[in-house]
Amino acid sequence: MIRVLLADDQALVRGAMAALLDMEADLQVVAEVGRGDEVVAAVRANAVEVALLDVQMPGLDGVAAARELRRGVPGCRVLMVTTFGRAGYLRQAMAAGALGFVVKDTPARQLADAVRRVHAGLRVVDPVLAAQSLAQGDSPLTERETDVLRAAADGGTVADVARDLHLSEGTVRNHLSSAIGKTGARTRAEAARLAAESGWLLG
Repeated sequence: MIRVLLADDQALVRGAMAALLDMEADLQVVAEVGRGDEVVAAVRANAVEVALLDVQMPGLDGVAAARELRRGVPGCRVLMVTTFGRAGYLRQAMAAGALGFVVKDTPARQLADAVRRVHAGLRVVDPVLAAQSLAQGDSPLTERETDVLRAAADGGTVADVARDLHLSEGTVRNHLSSAIGKTGARTRAEAARLAAESGWLLG
């Protein structure tokens, strides 16, 4: 039996995935959580072998949760299962230690097979996302530009962003201007949207 954890903030999605996976003779869902910051404790408490993590969750996003699992419970394998099939998310998830990355509309049989393959230490990546990731390359944004754009995406003014990040307003404007240029956007709101869609703004 492969012991599985499901981490997703949507209870209906968790329930549906649990029902599908529990129909497999060799898979058993032993834990479910709705927040990223509950993953490590649940994995430890239930001797989980494969953790299925959503990308966007409260507490910690799936990429950060995968990173914590790699540090705290390195024997647990990670498979990202997400609605948001974005190349940037894929790259970050793999860098955080995930072995697999599939979208939620993956057929049940393929999802079960992905769990088995990840459990065996094999990589499983949605082929469309893999191609997009190769074509897109790494994020062009610096770490500070990413921070500024993420803060601006919440709708804060330049003064708000400067205060939150302990920067001068002039520095914030410079970083925003650079980020706008790198994303090919016309406004900071558009730059934030494009960067988010590319998966470049995860924490």
